[in-house]
Amino acid sequence: MKKTILLLLFSVSLFSQKSIIEFESKVLETKREITIGLPASFEKNPNKKYPLVILLDGDYLFDPFYGDLNYGAYWDDLPETIVIGISQNKNGERTNDSFYDPVDGVPTREGARFFEFLGAELLPFIEKKYPVAPFRIIAGHDITAGFLNFFLYKDNPIFDAYISLSPELATEMEIRIPEQLKKLKRPIYYYQSYGEGDLKKIQKSVQELDASIKLVTNPQLNYKLDVIKGASHYSMVLPSIPNALYHIFQNYRPITSTDYAEKIVVLESGYVDYLVNKYDVLYKNTGIKLPIRLNDFKAIEAAIIKNKAYSELDKLAEVANKYYPKSMLGDYELALMFEKMEDPKKAAKYYLSASQSEEISDLTKQMMLDNYDLMKSQIPKK
Repeated sequence: MKKTILLLLFSVSLFSQKSIIEFESKVLETKREITIGLPASFEKNPNKKYPLVILLDGDYLFDPFYGDLNYGAYWDDLPETIVIGISQNKNGERTNDSFYDPVDGVPTREGARFFEFLGAELLPFIEKKYPVAPFRIIAGHDITAGFLNFFLYKDNPIFDAYISLSPELATEMEIRIPEQLKKLKRPIYYYQSYGEGDLKKIQKSVQELDASIKLVTNPQLNYKLDVIKGASHYSMVLPSIPNALYHIFQNYRPITSTDYAEKIVVLESGYVDYLVNKYDVLYKNTGIKLPIRLNDFKAIEAAIIKNKAYSELDKLAEVANKYYPKSMLGDYELALMFEKMEDPKKAAKYYLSASQSEEISDLTKQMMLDNYDLMKSQIPKK
């Protein structure tokens, strides 16, 4: 069905990363205020695609989500994203939008129309207008957090990640959600939280849902529950947001010192496999394709050296040549391998070869030549 969409922009500048539009919805038969947050690099990277975050209760969830996402992206801990906040705080909109049949436990009347508005009207508009990656997140708080779960009732959910903050669950959601999660055929992230001082009814229903979800053994499910200590129904929102985002994008961030100490250096082997798998899982689960970061190369190299698994430097060199083919990184890793294996002749050969390639990170031509001279001096004379 063809949709008629009229836009009235009343944001300030063309270059502003945050704008507000009035979206005239044929489904809802009214206008809705939509806040759009674009990544800092949006103007400079017209061909780049970004994950999409849809915020119910955009009136008060937009700013904390947008702030956390921009902060995380600044430090390369989180990917840049396009954030869409839907205003629901006028004339009882959020209550009407979340309406469901109390007996059947499915959206009806205004709730059914809002469900259709999100999936059949707003999403197609956003994805036509902006360069959106094939990874969608939806988030809400209390009644809207409960409502977003209805998208999981579909056999092929249109969202890939769900952030349910202190949800008011609809009829039989504690039973239906785990049943649907068992059927997942692609990776889905599901995060829910409540405050230690939250409403007793919400705590009870979320605890029941949590117990059922923990029985789900589907490997496609990436689930986390947070209980925010000392927090109320409202104060639990702020600490939950970064927890949810870092859960969803857990494979995006660079290798940390904790990752190194607890997950990598303790391995008996497979250090390079760990590195490659980290980026492969990120791409498989979110569609985000990144070149392996240089600091991550260095972390794996350090673990290999520490555990004297020198032969793995050969495999690390292969990965380096794939991602940085013009640089000296691949030859450097081979040179380092032969140096550690006490073969100065081959080490000298690769250090010299590295000196002919482009410098990268802290690896310089002079460093390679110095190492070449050192290895050459160690070659036994005939």
